[in-house]
Amino acid sequence: MKPTTNAGWEFTGKNGDFRLEQPERNSFLYFPLVNEGGMMSSVTPDLHGQVTSGHNTFLTPPVSVEDLHQSRASRNFWVYVEGKGAWSAAGNSARQKAQVYGDSDSRSVLEAGFLWHRVTRSDEDMGIKAEITSFVPCGSDKIELMKIVLTNISDGEIFLTPTAAVPVYARSADDLRDHRHVTSLLNRVYTSSYGIEVQPVLSFDERGHRVNRISYGVFGSEGDGTQPAGFFPVQEEFTGEGGGLDWPEAVVRNLPPQTGGDTVLEGYEAVGGIRFAGAALQPGVSRSYIVVLAIDNDRMDVPGVMAKYGSAAAFDALLEENKAFWADKVSSVEFHTGDSKGDQWMKWVTLQPVLRRLYGNSFLPYHDYGRGGRGWRDLWQDCLALLIMEPGEVRSLLLNNYAGVRIDGSNATIIGQQPGEFIADRNNIPRVWMDHGAWPFLTTLLYLNQSGDLDFLLEEQVYFRDSFMNRCRKRDASWNTETGSRLLTTDGEVYKGTILEHILLQNLIPFFNVGEHNNMLLEGADWNDGLDMAARRGESVAFTAFYGSNLLELASLLRTLKERTGCQQLMLAEEMALLLDSLQQPVDYTSVSAKRQQLELFYEAAPNVVSGKRLAFDPDKVAEDLAGKAEWIFSHLRSREWIQSRHGDGWFNGYYNNDGERVEGEYGDHIRMTLTGQVFPLLGHAASPEQIPGIISAVDRYLLDEKIGYRLNTNFGGIQQNLGRAFGFAFGHKENGAMFSHMTVMYGNALYKRGYVREGYRVLDSLYRLSTDFEASRMYPGIPEYINEKGRGMYTYLTGSASWLLLTMVTEVFGVQGRLGDLLLQPKLVKEQFDAEGRAAIQTLFAGRQLAVAYTAAGSREHGEYQIHSVMLNGAEVTLQRVSEGVLIPRSVLTSLPGGELHRLEVQLS
Repeated sequence: MKPTTNAGWEFTGKNGDFRLEQPERNSFLYFPLVNEGGMMSSVTPDLHGQVTSGHNTFLTPPVSVEDLHQSRASRNFWVYVEGKGAWSAAGNSARQKAQVYGDSDSRSVLEAGFLWHRVTRSDEDMGIKAEITSFVPCGSDKIELMKIVLTNISDGEIFLTPTAAVPVYARSADDLRDHRHVTSLLNRVYTSSYGIEVQPVLSFDERGHRVNRISYGVFGSEGDGTQPAGFFPVQEEFTGEGGGLDWPEAVVRNLPPQTGGDTVLEGYEAVGGIRFAGAALQPGVSRSYIVVLAIDNDRMDVPGVMAKYGSAAAFDALLEENKAFWADKVSSVEFHTGDSKGDQWMKWVTLQPVLRRLYGNSFLPYHDYGRGGRGWRDLWQDCLALLIMEPGEVRSLLLNNYAGVRIDGSNATIIGQQPGEFIADRNNIPRVWMDHGAWPFLTTLLYLNQSGDLDFLLEEQVYFRDSFMNRCRKRDASWNTETGSRLLTTDGEVYKGTILEHILLQNLIPFFNVGEHNNMLLEGADWNDGLDMAARRGESVAFTAFYGSNLLELASLLRTLKERTGCQQLMLAEEMALLLDSLQQPVDYTSVSAKRQQLELFYEAAPNVVSGKRLAFDPDKVAEDLAGKAEWIFSHLRSREWIQSRHGDGWFNGYYNNDGERVEGEYGDHIRMTLTGQVFPLLGHAASPEQIPGIISAVDRYLLDEKIGYRLNTNFGGIQQNLGRAFGFAFGHKENGAMFSHMTVMYGNALYKRGYVREGYRVLDSLYRLSTDFEASRMYPGIPEYINEKGRGMYTYLTGSASWLLLTMVTEVFGVQGRLGDLLLQPKLVKEQFDAEGRAAIQTLFAGRQLAVAYTAAGSREHGEYQIHSVMLNGAEVTLQRVSEGVLIPRSVLTSLPGGELHRLEVQLS
């Protein structure tokens, strides 16, 4: 990737650590701190953010991104300097905020890495420097730790009095506005030798109040373990009449704290106000303090917590352990190219799928689903990265995920906490995202290619059942919660079908579920959730192409299944014979009414229940049926949905709206075009080789903006109430014409797949440059969900585009791919990606072995001008098995290698 000319942050080594001067002069910056135990925090340069373990268990007040600058309720660490007054080590005081843009003796620098955060702030006038390091220890405890080191930077002695202050919200995000005061009356606030603990007596819910056991604590000690001097447990007493958390009376006037033994206070908003003993510091002398933020399932063993976490020595040891834990996570995939900065940036991209698994789409200041959990699409796309980073657990994840498929090819929309647990939509809104059936096969096919585990297709799994049937067009009056969420047979037995049967249903039913132009119905929306107002007559041409490609890939897979496993019969639910129509009574695919009629026959045969009987099908015959459907789709799209431009290029129409009108095309001087409509024909097989150059030309002409990259769509004008809410958004934001990273990366991936390597590189490089241009993007290293009209990176960290970028870099750019378990090497590197010695390398997992694959170009470094000349494995030459795509190394060669070691593949290009 091309190095950017200027970035506000800079990497400080080779492992992804970075620093940023005066970070508080930038808005909306935040950093994730998280562990596998369920502690989910975010922290800003002035210690704002939030601390939570779920939607109903926030230790600090819940925040959205605007609150980071508008709210005063944040972590803080105050220092009262004798003769000079109050100063916030976090930079979060009313006085210091007023000086952000003026002349000030205060200097600050942020440093961060995997996954720790440090802000150092100095003030010559106050004569003090503060270094605050924060992290969430790896492990199962819901703990966040802060270490504050105060240093005298003046020429004389100073006397200081430190006070930690963390507002303790201690309840559900639902109570932030509704019943905010009433729920504070439930608080029981306990003080002890180390701090304060809050355990509300009830979890407030007008549908039924429940006894609460969850407890929230803020504790502190000096670096040597010395207990605090006292406490300020009640927020209104800490801030004082007319005061606030950014200028609290208890600190500003250096008031004495509450002292004495354990106490219990009831019915007030709480604060973890911890006063430490005053101390005289000589010039150059430092003093450290530890602050522990904790959430537990019941009252805490505070002495035990502090014995484990409450000292500088414990903090330092746990920090090193945490750094090693996260370094190991991101080291499963590493890149070496001619751009060291780009390689380190990719480390942060590699982390993002892990963060998505832990946070879902919630619990960071920018969030899509504020209530927690993940959606159906997220499950499958996040697995793309896990297949590369943590492949061991993916088989069981995939198997469990298929339990969410309904017999009508749709799926559950809410994912439970346990593997394979699916829940009916919490809003009870009958809605189908028509793209949901396409993603599982894409992910499963990657798994099969990586593993060679064809037997997975014949594993059995249940189906999901609730009150919705016929793709949410009807309700099943016989269903209730006591019936359960598993599909039954007419005999009342739980029905299980093979994974292959699930996949076939997901991809065959949409083929018949078409609109008046014979493309698949848009239903509730597709990948673009903002296209949600065309359920009656809307059609998704884009995903018709995707499903068509799936059908063709499935046909090929069935032939391979028969060839490799000897599977002579596919045992499928007897009702599915209606969907494999060419095997009995062929349907006229050009007839919309005939297709719809056939689908109704299937719905009547499987009305949220099945007979339980299975029929035997010849894999070759089923493959012929699928391939015939796929080829019909491709022919239909190429002839009916191709838009020939007046400039000689062209593109695919992607949609029809709820009035049955084609969405894209030339309307005088006004152009309507979507990137989504081009990506899916390119990604699969719908776009013919002759059409690809025209698509690339049209995308460059109408969607490429040098300021923000590849837009998701042109400016349609108006709010498009016959298509979706997205067009109510301002143009250039989110799903209305922003650079949406997910679709941009998929466009790059599609170009690589179709052999347009230089063009694919240009797409990925633009995303890299936009993300690292700090002057515009104002984000830490990583990839955002989208780039807005001003070039700012939005919704950082939690985006499925990270999985797609990682997948593209590994399998397409570096060409380390699976072919039904064997390793295929097919590099698509361009000259900019080789270092000065002509080398480019990747470290990744394959076949349970850690591989370091290094490509060395002896001659030209431009793709298309080199090929693989030889391969050495751990110093021994490998006999090459050349295929049209590249070079195959049998899986058996790799699995014969010892595990737990790094194995080197040296690949010579010439």
